[in-house]
Amino acid sequence: MPDAPTRERNDPGQYDDLAPHWWDPHGPFAMLHWLAAARGALVPPPARGTTPLLVDLGCGAGLLAPHVAGYRHVGVDLTTSALTQAAGHGVRPVRGDVTRVPLRSGCADVVAAGEILEHVTDLDAAVDEACRLLRPGGLLVIDTLAATALARLVAVTLAEKVRGVPTGIHDPDLFVDRDRLRRACARHGVELTLWGIRPSVRDLVARAAGRRLTVRMVRVPTSAVLFQAVGRKVG
Repeated sequence: MPDAPTRERNDPGQYDDLAPHWWDPHGPFAMLHWLAAARGALVPPPARGTTPLLVDLGCGAGLLAPHVAGYRHVGVDLTTSALTQAAGHGVRPVRGDVTRVPLRSGCADVVAAGEILEHVTDLDAAVDEACRLLRPGGLLVIDTLAATALARLVAVTLAEKVRGVPTGIHDPDLFVDRDRLRRACARHGVELTLWGIRPSVRDLVARAAGRRLTVRMVRVPTSAVLFQAVGRKVG
């Protein structure tokens, strides 16, 4: 697996360094494909005759796009090289910081924040923006890494050692406190339901043997490493 040149942890420039690998199912972003599929499964199909708006915060190269057909898909990201690829997959690109999104309040039927909250230095500001964008009744979909010693071990120490993720892509000091996340969302009338997920071991074995290309994410009893969360904004 290619690694980015040596940079500070969580440096956004790593995504430019690794830009050719976004859509490679065998590449350093393979797990992001699996997570995008799991995230998309939480988004209900649009009602007949409607084209609701989905705002994809930290959209990267648009990996969510194949899983949210029927939505007007707006992707927000800071990395121009990733946005260019997202546009090629039907995403309307918006260059912006997820803590200061240049879109109007209440515009979104769905806001997806997938694998982005563990990269922001101001969690409350990112949550404020995600909830601001939601219309009443709109759905917030999140997946991220928990602020625990176990997550540091699994998602950084072990993952980087076995080359499951690019070295330095995460700063574990930014991993997300689950109670803080719940409180931040609740201030905006979004009550989160939260659960843990991990890759299917059976699928990982089949992929290693060349019998599968993708790996399903499955629910687990603990949310102490990788977790999903969903909630609707009250009117």
